[in-house]
Amino acid sequence: MVDEIKMVIAVRKDLDLGKGKIAAQVAHAAVSCALKAEKSEKKLFRKWLEGGQKKIVVKLQNQQELLELKAKADSAGLITEAIYDAGHTQVDPGTLTCVGIGPAESAVLDPITGTFKLL
Repeated sequence: MVDEIKMVIAVRKDLDLGKGKIAAQVAHAAVSCALKAEKSEKKLFRKWLEGGQKKIVVKLQNQQELLELKAKADSAGLITEAIYDAGHTQVDPGTLTCVGIGPAESAVLDPITGTFKLL
């Protein structure tokens, strides 16, 4: 059986962002990761695209957890993208709101992201 390909987006819980703002930040992360994957991991990107573009959104406590997660994913050689807000609405400019990871095989992602609760 072929392993499932998915993307995980981790969002900071401590910012108390509105639903629309969260949706926009998650979309930024997903698009950024997809574009990176399309350039550097063409075969994996194609499998993810054709497999329904699965995305999982999880919540983390704060910026420190988000940075630690990104560092683990980077160490594993995964595609990552940190999203820093422009600061036009709910948060200050340069605020880290979320991190996208993948697309990647579940077997690689789950040990890194599997303990976090769904948003």
